[in-house]
Amino acid sequence: MTEWGQCMLKLTVCRSRHLSAQSVAEDLQTLCGLQISTSTVHREFHGMGFHGRAAASKPYITKCNAKCRMQWCKACHHWTLEQWRHVLWSDESRISICQSNGCV
Repeated sequence: MTEWGQCMLKLTVCRSRHLSAQSVAEDLQTLCGLQISTSTVHREFHGMGFHGRAAASKPYITKCNAKCRMQWCKACHHWTLEQWRHVLWSDESRISICQSNGCV
């Protein structure tokens, strides 16, 4: 792929990150006259540092949970730095004690 083609591919991706490789290939064919396959688009994406990721779903905070959080915050707002060091933030990371699950 030429340097100009790579530049056009990068511009297309930066304009809309939610496009599939197939639609990017079609856009480049119609707009720029580039004959490019979907597998070439995938390869160039990875070479440029673009990788497809599924967004993690997060649960909504219920009114009851928000109330409990507020009560906890009000109860702990006067804690010292030493007290905060003993808090385990379970939403930050996952810990495997016995064996690795392959995740970093």
